[in-house]
Amino acid sequence: MKIFFTKMHGLGNDFVVLDAIAQTLDLSSDDYRIIADRHFGIGCDQILLIENPRMENTDFHYRIFNPDGSEVEACGNGARCFARFVRDKGLSDKSRIPVGTEAGRIILHHLPNGTVEVDMGVPIFEPSRIPFTAPLQAVTYPLDVADEAFTICALSMGNPHAVLVVPNIDQAPVSRLGPMIENHPHFPQRANVGFMQIDQRTEIHLRVYERGAGETLACGSGACAAVVAGRLQGLLDEQVRVHLRGGDLVVKWHSEGQPVLMQGPAESVYEGTIDL
Repeated sequence: MKIFFTKMHGLGNDFVVLDAIAQTLDLSSDDYRIIADRHFGIGCDQILLIENPRMENTDFHYRIFNPDGSEVEACGNGARCFARFVRDKGLSDKSRIPVGTEAGRIILHHLPNGTVEVDMGVPIFEPSRIPFTAPLQAVTYPLDVADEAFTICALSMGNPHAVLVVPNIDQAPVSRLGPMIENHPHFPQRANVGFMQIDQRTEIHLRVYERGAGETLACGSGACAAVVAGRLQGLLDEQVRVHLRGGDLVVKWHSEGQPVLMQGPAESVYEGTIDL
């Protein structure tokens, strides 16, 4: 089976984008693992599918698969690449594009400066909806990991996130703690794990260990989750520049019940075919 693909990235968070409108695709978890493999396939952090709309008041449907073959609900950097792809391919000439996802509807905006703003929707804090095991909803939660006690924020940006505040991002134990928190029993569907260093009220540094992918150069939903977590704790202002290893995002969030807005670039790298 020959598949046409486009390689894209958002701040170094790289994707294989598959147009499931122009070609018929019937891929298995093994197929996704082969495509994402950096030695035997194309190589990427995640695979994005562009499909015909499934939900009312949307123009497209957006699906995301991890390198381990699992499907996830949301990806902010991928959403920006999605917007760039459908414009580059002539699938849409709109500046505002409503898109359906497994987590609900998101809105993509092409901005005059060439970047894309994504309305990521309203963050979810109710533990059962994250999902996260806790007796009551709270701003922060204690979490025991390998006989150590940590304090986290737990929330969903369409996908589950744990956010920790750390004093120094370069010394944060991302590779050690990331997989343990990702697979912690309190997160029944696993979690994306953000390590946030607060520089000032309008600026943070962030590293994210992504569910099913490991640490990536950038994570859009993780940036949104981190800003929301900082805002809930009274540590950040409404608009924050998030420094990730692949570059910067700007995230805006006013208050509970309001959507999170994320701005950043999206780039096409190359096109090709792979024969599975």
